[in-house]
Amino acid sequence: MLSAIDKMNLVKAASNELAQASSAKRAQVLHNIAALLLERTDEIIAANNKDIERGQAADMTVSTQDRIRLDAKRIRAISESVSKITTLPDPIGDVIRGMTLPNGLKLTQVRVPLGVIGVIYEARPNVTIDIAVLAIKSGNAVVLRGGRDAQSSNEVLVKLLQDALAMASINSDAVHTLDEFGREGGQEMMKAVGLIDVLIPRGGAGLIQAVVTESKVPVIQTGDGVVHIFVDETARLDWAVEILHNAKVQRPSVCNAVETLLIHERAAERILPEVLNRLSASNVVIHGDDQTQRLFAGAVAATEEDWKTEYHDLDLAVKVVADLDEALAHIAKYGTKHTESIITENVENAERFLAEVDASTVMVNASTRFTDGGEFGFGAEVGISTQKLHARGPMGILELTSTKWLVRGAGQTRA
Repeated sequence: MLSAIDKMNLVKAASNELAQASSAKRAQVLHNIAALLLERTDEIIAANNKDIERGQAADMTVSTQDRIRLDAKRIRAISESVSKITTLPDPIGDVIRGMTLPNGLKLTQVRVPLGVIGVIYEARPNVTIDIAVLAIKSGNAVVLRGGRDAQSSNEVLVKLLQDALAMASINSDAVHTLDEFGREGGQEMMKAVGLIDVLIPRGGAGLIQAVVTESKVPVIQTGDGVVHIFVDETARLDWAVEILHNAKVQRPSVCNAVETLLIHERAAERILPEVLNRLSASNVVIHGDDQTQRLFAGAVAATEEDWKTEYHDLDLAVKVVADLDEALAHIAKYGTKHTESIITENVENAERFLAEVDASTVMVNASTRFTDGGEFGFGAEVGISTQKLHARGPMGILELTSTKWLVRGAGQTRA
């Protein structure tokens, strides 16, 4: 049996071949992946059912089961997203800028793959495909560690990815998983300087902080989503009701679902009861401050911990605030720099919110569920970066590239 280091060495050795592969050849790999997903749907679902059954036996939460579950509809959607990514422009070789120096040297800065991308993630077998497809499209090899909860699903999906590479005559070692090594596999990835060029953690706050703290490999930090929506005093009632319901209920287990509603005190009596009645009818538990409890009898008392919590479930923290300034202060204190939204018809307040909120994505009059690589037109995403380096927000193909300078001379030497 190959060790984790052996597998990473294989990926590193295969990475140059993938980086040098033509755009057409990499596109063929993606076409193969899209087709194999449909052809092997029954096999994927059978493996996924094993993961779900193990999770149910271990009292896995319903929200985690939802993140793991793959059915024919979801697999078809993944295949369609792969096909969309195939049509996106290939960034490799794009010229960023160029110039000719006074001494005649011609300089060109071009996009190149990062090399080998390592990704440690939790309970999301669809991410296995999303990451690999974006990596292959951008000429990168990839080492995956997807966690024990989805191990059976990931095993089948990684074999599919390797088969798709081989069908295009590209070394199938360009994709490997270290799932079988459990936490030790993740630890080896964090120490793999020279084998992995960049490491991306995707999951809960504990996982992300562990990788950021312990990794010797450069890390692109994704973040947990304590996401807020602020309902301003001029907000339209119909927009508030629909946006809040969509942002919380449409898929509560994901990182761009709203977790805290802040509402202007002069809008509370007009808007809050109808918003919360609609949410409560969809089984959302309301954790409210004193004023919220006064306006909505079904609310339970909110605690300090509620303002810090990413529920991943049908729970919502609600607080009545005096004005925009208090809302901004609350977001600055408790937000995780993921996604924040304001519902307002006051243009000045909207522009202040956009300018002053420090987050990867800031919205006006829209559901936070739109913070997503697919919705942004990237086809999929590796994750949502909450840091401030070259990648911030949903990470698509461009965020998986670096640059290098090409210098063409005619015998010049430096004085």
